Amino acid sequence: MRKIVVGTRQSALALTQTGQVVEQLRELCKQLGIECEFELKKIVTKGDRILDVTLSKVGGKGLFVKEIEQALFDGEIDMAVHSMKDMPAELPEGLVVGAVPRREDPRDCLISNGGLSLDELPQGAKVGTSSLRRACQLQNHRPDLNIESVRGNIDSRLRKLETEGFDAIMLAAAGLHRIGWQDRITAYLSADVCLPAVGQGALCIECRGDDEFVLGLLKYYNHEPTALAVAAERSFLGRLNGGCQVPIGAYAVLGDEAGNPVVTLTGMVGSPDGKTMLKETMTGTDPDQLGTMVADALIGKGAVDILAMVRG
Repeated sequence: MRKIVVGTRQSALALTQTGQVVEQLRELCKQLGIECEFELKKIVTKGDRILDVTLSKVGGKGLFVKEIEQALFDGEIDMAVHSMKDMPAELPEGLVVGAVPRREDPRDCLISNGGLSLDELPQGAKVGTSSLRRACQLQNHRPDLNIESVRGNIDSRLRKLETEGFDAIMLAAAGLHRIGWQDRITAYLSADVCLPAVGQGALCIECRGDDEFVLGLLKYYNHEPTALAVAAERSFLGRLNGGCQVPIGAYAVLGDEAGNPVVTLTGMVGSPDGKTMLKETMTGTDPDQLGTMVADALIGKGAVDILAMVRG
């Protein structure tokens, strides 16, 4: 019997989604007649340790994954469950994305005091988010809003909504869905108002590229439509040399044309104050090529200058 050690961050959300993945893999092993046992290993990442500074100021890529990837290299774990939006565009040599499971709701959502929607919030309302991407799109839609940083896991952010004078906070809908707190959501924001982060709502199952047993199992767990959509978004991110700490958004949807999968990708780069918002939508059959094309279109409109300003 093969024992598979699964690495995860130790937040409630990370443990919940990793537990869900493991249960699904156990069921898959039963169906395939494969004898496996799974063990969880909790790992603290740099992004988990530094909670008093905004993500954009912590700097660097892979804030929530580097320590977990090191555990893969060291053989302490055999696979890792990440939120795809935390993943850098390029993986270290020797590590691969073994599977991308079916995507949860990719949208951002608003949790507000008094059940007010984004457009119903009062003039100058205080809205909390640690994401430059969310902040710039909120400022573009509602320049009057007072955007302030709020860090921490989901439950601590929800507490801060009550205790630190926020009128509303923004979170990814997927996380609230996964831990069963969707009843806290006041409103979902359409991609027209707030384009999601690259890979938002999707998970990444990462493993070593030479672990044939794990790769063989994960190929049955991969959800191809999600994998194709996320590949286009990550190609876009890679071309712009971006990470989750810059105001970049992308969302791809899969369609069908004469029986062949077709991907439509919308990409966004914005200035932190929301005054400049660059967007482009294109359709193609090759996700990697499509992501590059959309990024190049935004580069032609000045995206590199915006990103350089943000990175300082």
